Amino acid sequence: MTPAAHGPVVAENKIIDGALLAERIKSDVAEQVRALEERGITPGLSVVLVGDDPASAVYVGSKERTCIELGMHGETIRQPATISQAELLAIVDRLNDDPSVHGILVQMPLPKHIDSDAVVRRIRPDKDVDGFHPVNVGKLLIGEKDGFAPCTPSGVLYMLQAYGVQTAGADCVIIGRSNIVGKPMASLMVQPGVDATVTVCHSRTRDLARHTRRADILIVAAGRAEMVTGDMIQPGAVVVDVGMNRIPDATKRSGTRLVGDVAFASAREVASMITPVPGGVGKMTIAMLMANTARAAAQLREVRS
Repeated sequence: MTPAAHGPVVAENKIIDGALLAERIKSDVAEQVRALEERGITPGLSVVLVGDDPASAVYVGSKERTCIELGMHGETIRQPATISQAELLAIVDRLNDDPSVHGILVQMPLPKHIDSDAVVRRIRPDKDVDGFHPVNVGKLLIGEKDGFAPCTPSGVLYMLQAYGVQTAGADCVIIGRSNIVGKPMASLMVQPGVDATVTVCHSRTRDLARHTRRADILIVAAGRAEMVTGDMIQPGAVVVDVGMNRIPDATKRSGTRLVGDVAFASAREVASMITPVPGGVGKMTIAMLMANTARAAAQLREVRS
């Protein structure tokens, strides 16, 4: 479900460099795109953006630019927040039927009057490069290789493998049980070939630190700024911080700064390797989306052949 990692990367100063790995993945994808073009295929990703949320607009713009950079066709379909659910579903149907579109992504969150689950279910599973359709969720759980896993968990697993982290038999603790990160992350980590022993913690978990202190691999995706501190981490653990939070900082021109769910300074003192925020997992998400789109193009071609 994830691209194969190359030889192990050495962590400098304990840092897992997501930007470095993202460039490696994009280079591989560019080669795949060139090979597909020789067969008359240009992978195409269509992103539907509803409303004018600034963060979503920035993220979608980055996806479109990366598509173009890698030789793929990137399209952003912008719609007002007042769009009806029927109108949005009609757009999805059109993209489902368009043979030049290999990947479809509807940017979340959607306006409250639209049923996000209905929109996700309307996307064809073989074009669902976000990996959120129930068919792809099921394929991930049972270990089918032709589905798509969500991009952030896939990126985390790639990072661990690229840095030579021993996952077989490792105690992996995941904080967060979202459908976007926590649950699919757990599914990936228990698959044959990864073979971790997984504990999923959440808001109802009792004595969170008792679980985190025994983790060989700690993956934090809770959405709470710097909630995991160094004293909650087993010495020598590998720490992956999926969180992205804005907190006040009077020293910055914007008045805020970006931090993860892990208190980086104290965690770095005890971890053997750790992802920074920014520069860690965030860069991997778009890279894995590009990899999924290229694979979708190849798989759709094989089905038609």
